[in-house]
Amino acid sequence: MRISYVFLGAFLAFAQSASADVAAPPVLKPIKQQAQAADLSAKFLSRYSYKPVPLDDELSAKVLDRFIKSLDPDRVIFLQADIDGFMSHRNEIDDAIERQDLKIPFAIFNAYGKRITDRMTYARSIVKQDFDFSTQETYPVMRENAPWPQSEAESDALWRKRVKADWLRLKLGGKTDEIIRQTLDKRYANALERAYKYKSDDVFQSFMNAYTTSVDPHTDYFGASASANFNMAMKLSLVGIGAVLQDRDDYTTIRELVPGGPAQLSGQLSVGDRITGVGQGKDGAIKEVVGTRLDEVVQLIRGEKGSVVRLDILPADAGADATHRIVSLVRDKISLEKQAAQKAVLSVKMGEATRKVGVITLPAFYEDFEARRKGDKDFRSASRDVEKLLGELKKEKVDSVLLDLRNNGGGSLDEAIDLTGLFIGTGPVVQQRDSDGKVVIRSADFPGPVWTGPVGVLINRGSASASEIVAAAIQDYGRGLVIGEPSFGKGTVQTVVSLDQMVRNKKPEFGELKVTVAQFFRINGGTTQLHGVTPDVVLPGLSDPKTFGETSYDNALPWAAIKAAKYKPMGSVAALLPTLQDRHDVRVAGNADYQRLLEDIADLKVQREKGVVSLNEAERRKEMTERENRQKARAEAGAGDELGADDGLNANERSLSAELAMENARKNAKDALLDEAAAILADAADLGEGKPMATQKQSAKTDGK
Repeated sequence: MRISYVFLGAFLAFAQSASADVAAPPVLKPIKQQAQAADLSAKFLSRYSYKPVPLDDELSAKVLDRFIKSLDPDRVIFLQADIDGFMSHRNEIDDAIERQDLKIPFAIFNAYGKRITDRMTYARSIVKQDFDFSTQETYPVMRENAPWPQSEAESDALWRKRVKADWLRLKLGGKTDEIIRQTLDKRYANALERAYKYKSDDVFQSFMNAYTTSVDPHTDYFGASASANFNMAMKLSLVGIGAVLQDRDDYTTIRELVPGGPAQLSGQLSVGDRITGVGQGKDGAIKEVVGTRLDEVVQLIRGEKGSVVRLDILPADAGADATHRIVSLVRDKISLEKQAAQKAVLSVKMGEATRKVGVITLPAFYEDFEARRKGDKDFRSASRDVEKLLGELKKEKVDSVLLDLRNNGGGSLDEAIDLTGLFIGTGPVVQQRDSDGKVVIRSADFPGPVWTGPVGVLINRGSASASEIVAAAIQDYGRGLVIGEPSFGKGTVQTVVSLDQMVRNKKPEFGELKVTVAQFFRINGGTTQLHGVTPDVVLPGLSDPKTFGETSYDNALPWAAIKAAKYKPMGSVAALLPTLQDRHDVRVAGNADYQRLLEDIADLKVQREKGVVSLNEAERRKEMTERENRQKARAEAGAGDELGADDGLNANERSLSAELAMENARKNAKDALLDEAAAILADAADLGEGKPMATQKQSAKTDGK
């Protein structure tokens, strides 16, 4: 197809009023390797993914739609004229990729940069004005399906309301007009500045994300940096200085010091210190990094184990002209312990008795693939860490174990199988069907269960993939209780493919693909795809199934079933469920924390359905008074609001100490769902007269026996 680009200048020609004096961001252009990587990805995905999707006009249109949505999800940046221009090329992306031509997505992104400049400049201009909050106006907060503005005047009207909404929120938070003007001007200026920091890799990553997720919701493209971050997350380690960094007011700021890391052990760095320069080695020149993108500063600080990095530090809370200091650190391997399995023990009152429930929280199914390949006997993995924690909980004489998999999005399939083996010993865990229809049964192979007592698995809508495999297997074996929300519904398997290895390229240039290659099925023959895992005892959740979960994807695979595997159930919880439900209902009816959560969920649902916020100050203050009265009543009942009222600020607009205090408040807030799940599990152990659920009399059989 013949491609014309004349529209790329024409549809922006009339949009210069607000940003006439502000330079547009740099024009970004694709590089040769990116076009080659897109072509290689297309060739692979159209042949080897689980459900191959040909790169044709139909897919081209979907890619374009997703790319535009990724840039402007709320439809507040582009005008309808822009979209009309883009749509004239919706059937040309397939041909362009085959020709290794990325002009279309880059032209769209450059147009986006110009529109961002215009919108942020306009927003900053009206911050100087005053607003009338006595009028009856609303601002639509849910605009993903709204029409794009038809003209610049219509866009201005929309942004006036958006700025007014931001202003009113700050005003209700107790800020003065002067502080509000400063805060909002800085907020929009920062958004404008980000537009100037975009690079070619950002455009390509966004475009490839649009392409891969149009093929399959869980197929992804990883550029070099994204690939490195993925690998670090899986092995829970990196080589660096052991500091969590954050971009605040153009400074790379130390947000947290990792215990035992070089930064913390040096005694020379503190939370809030700002890194203004980075030097390599003992004598390398220090490069100034003020205003530099955070990911670029991180890359400068990371390096080989044992090497030296020097940091130019501006102390926390010191003025810009304060004395700096140079800190030399030796890079070392850092363990990302916050993402590792952790344990706690909860005491649950049962009349006059108390039961101890061991809780193991697992954020992800991690595994150090590289160390395992090298034959390292002590390689890090989720199942190994959980096995150690189970040993510790045994010594603490807990009565039962609750595995908290909330918001665990998955990870290593092998780790999910091994972790299940800790509770069942030997036996099938999951069935895997590839694109040819071949089914392989994946089994755990332990001499016996590491933990033989009562087991519970706590899940929510954020529990996906490997988490669902574990929960489903525990449920199918009758080994324990599944408690919480219905899970995400991701029943597919992905593998990572190096595009460089595919073409035998020695230099890493083309990145990697995470490709869907198989679908997994429960041992009972069903799948978690779309439906997820249905808990034995259901608890409420804050997420919206319409926008979060497998059912929210328009190209998700359908639910399916295959023949059940041969497995022997270890017990059944079916007979316990009516009594467990009755006890749960009675208990939560008198639980102030639980009832408070139900109120919050109901409020959130109302706000979602409403879709707009009032810009009338009197109405908003009335709503605020109602919330404050409710919080006061909660406080009097011993269930106060730990997080306080909304201050109207975004996270990076607060002082670092205030932000960390809010995080600690969230972390230490009462977890009503965890407490109730522990109580349910304690009830199950009580009803079983102290016997493990797996050894209770079986009251139901499966076809897979």
